[in-house]
Parts: sequence; structure tokens; C-alpha cells
Amino acid sequence: MKKRVVLISAAAASAVALFFFLRAVFSGKLILNPVIVESLGPFSIRWYGVMIATGIIVAYILGRHQGLKEGIKEDYMIEGVFIGIIFGVLGARIYYVVFNYELYKGDFWSIFRTWDGGLAIHGAFFAALIVTFLYVKLRKKAELRFLQVTDIFTAVLPLAQAIGRWGNFLNYEAYGSPTDLPWRMFVPSRYRMPGYSGYDYFHPTFLYESLANIVIFSFLYWYLGKRRNFGEVTALYMIFYSIVRFFVEGLRLDSLYIGKTDVRTAQVVSVVLLFAGITLFMLSLYKGKPVKKAS
Repeated sequence: MKKRVVLISAAAASAVALFFFLRAVFSGKLILNPVIVESLGPFSIRWYGVMIATGIIVAYILGRHQGLKEGIKEDYMIEGVFIGIIFGVLGARIYYVVFNYELYKGDFWSIFRTWDGGLAIHGAFFAALIVTFLYVKLRKKAELRFLQVTDIFTAVLPLAQAIGRWGNFLNYEAYGSPTDLPWRMFVPSRYRMPGYSGYDYFHPTFLYESLANIVIFSFLYWYLGKRRNFGEVTALYMIFYSIVRFFVEGLRLDSLYIGKTDVRTAQVVSVVLLFAGITLFMLSLYKGKPVKKAS
């Protein structure tokens, strides 16, 4: 009981501190520095990278807990996560660069500066699915099932995304259109998108998506521990996140577009994943095999 009181008190204190911190930043009274250490040889340490790494570590710890309960060996999880991180980052970066090529064609080496931002979650998601499928097939282990692994992955992924969005916040990126709403966010002039230099306050879309992802994670992780069929959690992630991303993307100023059209790439992908998720959920629910917990 005492431990619970301490945890609740710490959470409450953290929430209050975060509220005042955000109020100072959103009002413009506190200007953030995206860099932690300016010069570390040819590199620098940025908050963006720290938040991405934190999200991955927290997600792995929770995913590992569930994986062990379902009889997946820890060696497989460590190996899979290591490979998944490498190809996930590659996929996220390639996806972003392909749909934002005009920004990089004049400076080839800038493609590799991932610490400045520019990772697309849809690219990481597709790369992770492909790598997971290949890993399970090549491993040829009876205790490894593709949809079981993706269920665990997609259950904890929203939490990693929620934490990672704070990296966007600390980079002053992924914000939305100008607004006068009470929770508007001040963006310093040097971080404003072209054509918006006359505006000071914008939608904090990073916060919208972060909060929504926490809700999605809470439900999916709970659902993961219940009796389910293979693929149900994966399908629900595709459905819920696609709905959130579609609407949040409509507010953002830094969207990736298909060619020279006004069609936002993330919204098209979200619609495709939404219908794919609905189809997968119906198939898993009525024709899928139940997940058995380890004895």
C-alpha cells in the first residue's frame, strides 16, 4: 500500500511539473535547445535521439515481459529487436527521404543525419513487418509465429511512438497549423515552416498524437494479456493508429506528399492500413488460432 501511495504521489508530482513546463514552452517564455551536447567529435547528442532510444527501451521491456509469458525465448527477442531496430530506422529514413527527395537531392550526406529528425513511422512499421516475417521464416522455430510476434510488437509500439513524439517537440517539428486555441504552442521563428513566419502559435500535434498513442497502448497492452487469436492486436493497432494519424496529419504543416499533388502520403497509407486492419481483425477473430500462454 505504501509503495502504491509513493508511486501515485510521484506520478502526480511529475504531471504537475510537466504541466508547468509545457505552459512555459507553449507560451514562449522558455525556448528549448534540441541539442544536449553540442560537439562530440563529428557528432552531437540531441534530445530527439534520446527520446527515440527511450521509447525503444521501454517498449522492449514491456514486450519482453509478454513474450516470455507466451513462451518466446529471450534470445530470439533480443536478436529480433536488434535486427528490427536497424532495419526499422533504415525503413523510416528511406520512406521519409523518398517522399521528401527535393529536400535532400542537393546535399547527399544530409540523408544520413537522422539525428536532425526525419523518420517516418509508416516506413519503420513496414520495414519491421518485413524483417519480422523473414526472421520467423529463416529461424524455422515452432514457437515463433509471425502474427504472435507482430501482436506483441504492435501492442508496445504506440508507447514507443508516444515517447518518440516528444523528440519532435524538443526539435520544434511535427507541429500543426496556426491556432489561437488556449493550448497553442509557440514556435521560434527559426523553426517555422516557409510561409508561416508571421505566425507565432501553432497546434501542438505532437501532443495530440502522443496522448492518443498512450490511450491506444493502454488498451492494446490490456487486450494482449487477454484470451485472443493470433493477429487481433496487430489488426487493432492498424485500425486505431490509422484513425488517429489520418486526422492529426490533416493539421500538420510538414506532411509528406505524393509527387507534386496535394495528397498527403500518411493519410493515404492510413486509409489503406485501416481497411487492411479491419480485414485482418475479422479473419483473426473468426478463423485465427488462439494464443497459448507458456506453462
